[in-house]
Order: sequence, then C-alpha cells, then structure tokens
Amino acid sequence: MKVLVAVKRVVDYNVKVRVKSDGTGVDIANVKMSMNPFDEIAVEEAVRLKEKGAITEIVAVSCGVSQCQETLRTAMAIGADRAILVETSEELQPLAVAKLLKALVDKEQPGLILLGKQAIDDDCNQTGQMLAALADLPQALFASKVEVAGGKATVTREVDGGMETLSLSLPAVVTTDLRLNEPRYVTLPNIMKAKKKPLEILTPDALGVDVKPRLKTLTIAEPPKRSAGIKVPDVATLVAKLKTEAKVI
Repeated sequence: MKVLVAVKRVVDYNVKVRVKSDGTGVDIANVKMSMNPFDEIAVEEAVRLKEKGAITEIVAVSCGVSQCQETLRTAMAIGADRAILVETSEELQPLAVAKLLKALVDKEQPGLILLGKQAIDDDCNQTGQMLAALADLPQALFASKVEVAGGKATVTREVDGGMETLSLSLPAVVTTDLRLNEPRYVTLPNIMKAKKKPLEILTPDALGVDVKPRLKTLTIAEPPKRSAGIKVPDVATLVAKLKTEAKVI
C-alpha cells in the first residue's frame, strides 16, 4: 500500500518572525526555513508504518517555490521513497493546496494520506479537511495514534471529553497531532542517500488546478507588547486592581 505525505516549507519554529514595515506580510529574507513540525510527525509516522510492514511506499509531496525541494529531501532523508513538488510562485492558500493534493491523489491512488494538522505559519488547520471533502474520503483529525491493518485505519484522537477511537475504511485522510510520535534525528548518511532518490516536479497547470488566491490579506501586525507585571502588598490591593484596572471581576 502506498501512503502520500504532504509537507510544507515554513519559517523555522526557533526563529522570531518579523513583520514587514509596510504590513504586507512576514519578512522571510535570509530567514532559516524548515519542514512544518506537524508534517515532520506525519513523515515519521509513515516511516514507522512502513517499518511495521503496513505500507510499502512513501511519497512525500510539497507545493510551492523551488526551494521546497530542500524540504522534500529532508522528508526522503527521514525515510520517504520518492517525492513530488508542485512548483509555483503563487501564494498558496489552503483550498488551492487541497485541490493540488486531490489531483495528486487521483494520479497516485494512495491507500492513506497523511498531513500535519496545521502549519505553524498560517495556523489555518483546513487543508486536511478540505482534501477529504474534495476527494470524498473518510477523515480522522488530530491523530495521537494510528494503526493500519486489514484495509482499515484505526485512529485514536483527543477530544474534549477524553480519547476517541475511529475506524476508517481506506483510502482515508489522517492529520497528525504532536502526541503521535517524536521524529527521528536525520543522519548524514540518510541525507546523502536522499539526494539520489527521485524527485518529480510538476506544475498546477499540468494537474489542471487553478491556484489563484481567493482571499486577500489586508494587513499584518505584530501583537501589542505585554506590560510588565507588578507586585502588590496584599490580597485586597490585588482584588481592587482586578476590579478597577484590569476590569476582569
């Protein structure tokens, strides 16, 4: 069985992002870029499923600029067998990515599609759900445990009341949560092997997908700086300040 894993190139989570002076977006010039952490978990889970013998091939997919090839090479260093890049300079919004992934699902016919539950740059948490709707596939979101056997996927996920376990007929879409696993360290030999693995480059036009943005960002601003805390001498003063200044009680 084949598994398709979507990965996104984002600003590294250790980097403090800065908003452009004109408020049109985030400044990514000379900024370290990495694989979205949730997608890294998805790749790790696919590799673990392959090691268990549940799947036979892992295809990593990314959509975006040519530099996304670096992200795909990282996915192949973790354990993906091959990669596909849908190259475009357009701003890709969740619906456009879902349509591109739908076209690749039709082309590759995977038995399982794994995605991170959200990207740390836009925090949309939409692509997996949109893909499941477009492809008319069952979905399980925020997975903390995934098991594949007998043509079915059993997914455990956290809900408000505790844990929920779902049984899905394959093919299906699963989005991964932080508690699913801890991605392995990528070794130098695997990085060198990844350079020899096949990487196919396609375009949205070749897949017959219109990726024009449907939403327009008006402005982006940094959150206001938090004021410093103060010490109060007693509970009465604290309550008074909460009433008169913070106005929370």
